Amino acid sequence: VCKHNYLVTDVNELPLIMKEAFHIAREGRPGAVLIDICKDVQNATGLFRYDYEIDLPGFEPWPTVDQEAVRAAADAINKGERPLILAGHGVQLGGVSRELLELVEKAEIPVVTTLLGTGNIPESHPLSLGMGGMHGEAFANRAVQNCDVLIAMGMRFDDRITGRLDRFAKQATIIHFELDKAEVGKNVVPDIPVIGDLGETLPALLPLIEDRRHQVWIQELREWRDDTTQTDIINYEVDQLIPPFVIRQLWHSTKDATDGAIIVTDVGQHQMWECQYYTHDISGQLLTSGGLGTMGYALPAAIGAQMAYPDRLVWAVAGDGGFQMTLQELAVLKQERNLPVKIAIINNGFLGMVRQWQQLFYEKRYTG
Repeated sequence: VCKHNYLVTDVNELPLIMKEAFHIAREGRPGAVLIDICKDVQNATGLFRYDYEIDLPGFEPWPTVDQEAVRAAADAINKGERPLILAGHGVQLGGVSRELLELVEKAEIPVVTTLLGTGNIPESHPLSLGMGGMHGEAFANRAVQNCDVLIAMGMRFDDRITGRLDRFAKQATIIHFELDKAEVGKNVVPDIPVIGDLGETLPALLPLIEDRRHQVWIQELREWRDDTTQTDIINYEVDQLIPPFVIRQLWHSTKDATDGAIIVTDVGQHQMWECQYYTHDISGQLLTSGGLGTMGYALPAAIGAQMAYPDRLVWAVAGDGGFQMTLQELAVLKQERNLPVKIAIINNGFLGMVRQWQQLFYEKRYTG
């Protein structure tokens, strides 16, 4: 799961390898690069120099934008009567949340986000449908299945968003804006692929989009939303708090924080409750482990966020299982100038998502 890997057998090669590795990791679609340093190299002494010119034949992280593909995408969007945007993490990585909102409002196109795309547009916006997929809103998934043009931006059609591929958005013309050519057609084959950096393709698309209103489609979505969505949770339990209520109260208590609170989640049920019951109005406000689902992520990531933004409110939201994996990092909070990270532990006494799957798919055969 890395973009490239190196085996260092000569200490004098290490500076060039380090320079190349950071270049590969940061250019194009960001990703990890593995540098494996042999034991004898770790003990060796060499001459350090860093003035190498990087030459990586075949490495083309920023593909040239196909303007014909952009025009084809614009034509399909302009003809659509039930358009929908499916926005992923690439929108944040490309720094185009503002341009996305401009497109949404210009053509009145509703938006569903992936887990890592949460906050791509303000979730309080009337055209935001929230998160879709396995753990998302029912009406958002219904919108995906009933749209006639699906505009996927910076996402990879993983199974958590698509469900069964043979039933996914069968009525729609699918347009896929994606930087990494290897992701296009891997899971869902688009009718119109647009390869390139969203920082280039989305600004190129905007002037070609007509001012449109889709009153019938938007009204239908509002009715579906009213049928299925409830975010203001009432806690009827006298002796305990239910997690959705806790998350919603966390939003109420932090929504007016200066520059917006940074919410960092671990991995599990609480992660999905956070996405469902916390209203994210700022791009990048939520930090969470998506594709790899790394338990133990919340506390160390929250420490990093607080050090990067010392004047912002930072909350770590974790389950009891994930928290115990990295709770030793509490010492860092003390060592690093008493960092004011706030921590909420959703403690249910077991690995909630594992148990949920055992209930649903394994006839309640619990282990561990």
